[in-house]
Amino acid sequence: MLAKCIMIQGTASNAGKSFIVTGLCRLLYQEGFRVAPYKSQNMALNSYVTSDGGEIGRAQGVQAEAAGIKATVEMNPILLKPKQDMVAQVIVLGKPLADMSARQYREEYVAKGLEVVKSTLARLRREYEILVIEGAGSPAEINLRERDIANMQVAFLAEAPVILVTDIDRGGAFASLVGTLELLTPRERQMVAGFIFNKFRGDESLLKPGLDYLEKRTGLPVLGVLPYIKDPGIEEEDSVALQDKRREGKKAGDLEIVVIRLPLISNYTDFNPLEMETDVNLRYVERSEDLGRPDAVIIPGTKSTTTDLHFLRSSGLAQKIMNLGLQGTTIVGICGGFQMLGENLFDPEGTESHKFPEVRGLGMLPISTTFLPVKTTRQVRAIISTHTTWGNCANLELEGYEIRHGQSNAPADMPAIRIQTPIDSAGEIIGVASPELPVMGTYLHNIFHNDLFRRHWLNQLRAQKGLPPLTTEHQMKKYREQSYDNLAATLRKHLDLERLFKIMGINRKQA
Repeated sequence: MLAKCIMIQGTASNAGKSFIVTGLCRLLYQEGFRVAPYKSQNMALNSYVTSDGGEIGRAQGVQAEAAGIKATVEMNPILLKPKQDMVAQVIVLGKPLADMSARQYREEYVAKGLEVVKSTLARLRREYEILVIEGAGSPAEINLRERDIANMQVAFLAEAPVILVTDIDRGGAFASLVGTLELLTPRERQMVAGFIFNKFRGDESLLKPGLDYLEKRTGLPVLGVLPYIKDPGIEEEDSVALQDKRREGKKAGDLEIVVIRLPLISNYTDFNPLEMETDVNLRYVERSEDLGRPDAVIIPGTKSTTTDLHFLRSSGLAQKIMNLGLQGTTIVGICGGFQMLGENLFDPEGTESHKFPEVRGLGMLPISTTFLPVKTTRQVRAIISTHTTWGNCANLELEGYEIRHGQSNAPADMPAIRIQTPIDSAGEIIGVASPELPVMGTYLHNIFHNDLFRRHWLNQLRAQKGLPPLTTEHQMKKYREQSYDNLAATLRKHLDLERLFKIMGINRKQA
């Protein structure tokens, strides 16, 4: 029997689709269903590496965790990772296919992509009882409708009723819902089964006249009004959410850590654990005048190391970061940021860009990087050698993942992070620390998700300020599980589940 499906679409990007799909995956898992997420086509720079080394959107990896299952490449068969010059890397079933312009993708690949969507959707429907499907952007982009393989075409293929989500915190929610319906074709409009208002602050009774009017005007039910949740503990899909982080402002903390907001920043979910520590004030900075004198500066991952390295130089951030390092401020590079901290970057085959075959790095680590066409994507276990930059972490084991095109060479005697597993790469250096400066870098994403490492490193920063050490406040795996449970509890409280289950055509397995 094929899985029942429900599809969550939005009136705009960042309306809360990923958030709601994650919550529904956990709720249905709690109800006893074998449930899986699905998003046919995702455009995101926050990605996730499956256990077999495939790369998918991070949101689908998180949603699979919430559903109590391992993520697979079928759950996000097509991932688009934007690069410079209106070009994106197209990843199909977890592996890079090609770099394509938007026009090239639409004209030359979409038809083939639709076949991939059909096959993966069918495969998952045979394997699970329920699929919770996420749309992309808005289904009402009339200029893109004919080649949109992320919204209504998927709903038709999956026979999935559609729930439209709108972000009421940004204003214009009622107009967005009515306007979206007006721009849909009659067949598409028939797929819409209800609405959800997301991110509401205030007295819900004040909304009632509007909700009543909407239901009367459209003949469709409002299935719930979800409250605004400042820190849901759910990793974000992409960098749009960084705008919200800036609006929330700063918090008090003994330590100030700055993450450079690169134009092509990727996998900034690496730093979510730092945000949650009460002694840390984490800021994202994109202007040199806002850098200040923090306790640590982190250069994050990026989809184009050379492009964002030029941004650092042209913005004045590069010189300020180098000056801070010389003055004793801790500097950390993750993935692309690690490559930038080295001496030279070589791109002989134009893997990143044909514009920059050779680029000088910041020269803060004695490494050089060569970009290769073959992309490394894998989950790894690693071990760290002793060095004060990393705190008291000698022989500490780490878990994380890699997503990179570059291969970096470092002196064999450098304080390093070395791979333990996979076995065929055991001993390979994926991180180094300067023996002279408080500078370190690594290819290991999720390094700060390792609880002991994170606290040892923060305590090293505290010691430099004469502050006493603290114990670990958060266990990340436990925290993530609790966040999924909390989100499911919010949906239970604020959604009309009986009506939603009826729309889906399922019966509850437990009360």
